[in-house]
Amino acid sequence: MAGLVSGIRLGIQQRVLPVYRVAFFELLADRCRAGLAVFAGAPGKSEAIHTAASLQVASYYPALNLHLGRVEQPFYLCWQIGLLRWLAEWQPQALVVEANPRLLSTRLALRWMHTRGRAVLGWGLGAPGAISPATAEAPSSPAGLRDLNRRKFFEQFDGLIAYSQRGAAEFRALGIPAERVFVAHNAAAPRPAQPPRPKPIEPGKRPQVLFVGRLQARKRIDHLLQACAMLPEKLQPDLTIVGDGPARAMFEQLARTLYPRAHFAGAQYGQALDAHFEAADLFVLPGTGGLAVQQAMAHGLAVIVAQGDGTQDDLVRSENGWQISPDDPQVLSKTLQLALNDLPRLRQMGQNSYRIVAQEINLETMAQSFMEAVDQVRAMPLRSFLSRR
Repeated sequence: MAGLVSGIRLGIQQRVLPVYRVAFFELLADRCRAGLAVFAGAPGKSEAIHTAASLQVASYYPALNLHLGRVEQPFYLCWQIGLLRWLAEWQPQALVVEANPRLLSTRLALRWMHTRGRAVLGWGLGAPGAISPATAEAPSSPAGLRDLNRRKFFEQFDGLIAYSQRGAAEFRALGIPAERVFVAHNAAAPRPAQPPRPKPIEPGKRPQVLFVGRLQARKRIDHLLQACAMLPEKLQPDLTIVGDGPARAMFEQLARTLYPRAHFAGAQYGQALDAHFEAADLFVLPGTGGLAVQQAMAHGLAVIVAQGDGTQDDLVRSENGWQISPDDPQVLSKTLQLALNDLPRLRQMGQNSYRIVAQEINLETMAQSFMEAVDQVRAMPLRSFLSRR
């Protein structure tokens, strides 16, 4: 990222401002000579999202989110009050918005920017279940109307930034020209400052397995406990579960009867958390989420993660870990057995993990790709691809 300084005034719109995004936005703001501002609101009452109330380098403008329904429901919508007022005050030369058709007010921002000849990029996961225009259902069917609405929404953008290669492929499948689609690999941790210390293998010592994350039902700690209990006794690891959350008591009660070797360490930060990573032989994420995966890799750990939305596809590969089907404790147990049977191989895979986050996927490379996408799109005619459709 060294040397990348943009002279533009950049605006970023998000539905909410999660704590884990703060470092990324501050890094971008440090490289935007004319300034960067983030517009975001509060999550819904049912959401377990830790949000930030301020930014230090970037400017933060709070939105008033009007939630229509619950976010986990298929027909959830959101309207952000104050969006046009923020645009008029900040006057961004380029705008990056959350590429989410459920955010109804985003269409106003697109119109506001385009009438002033300024570029708008969408940024997000992708378009899961994307269907190409050639194979789409008839527009009169419910599925056809959904696909048509999504295509029309994404076609309004001058460029699209995906979290992963899978997300980029989904955007292209909707008919978005390849030159308008970019990848900024989703990262939550900076480039490691130094390689992890060598970890000797101690004969006779039980393997150490680690989970780090918020303790919610969707994290599937119950599956991890079941999978460990299925292992041969000599391979059953000391399992450390770091984190807190609404499902902690339920998981602790289950562990007492199903897998007493599980230790719940509570929420840990800084050096205390680093000590858990350094003591582990393997990191496991059996459910959704995954911000701690990159931390584990930076500490030289092989990883097992459940397949999800595609953001793990570029991060977890055969040389540094396993992606397994979710919601199947037996598959998880078999993968654990394969991993724990060969600790020397785990050490080599851990070295590969470190290389990936040191060289390829970290906050610095994410910011580099993000700003390059903005610069390239600003050099293109606005929405020129619509004329060819």
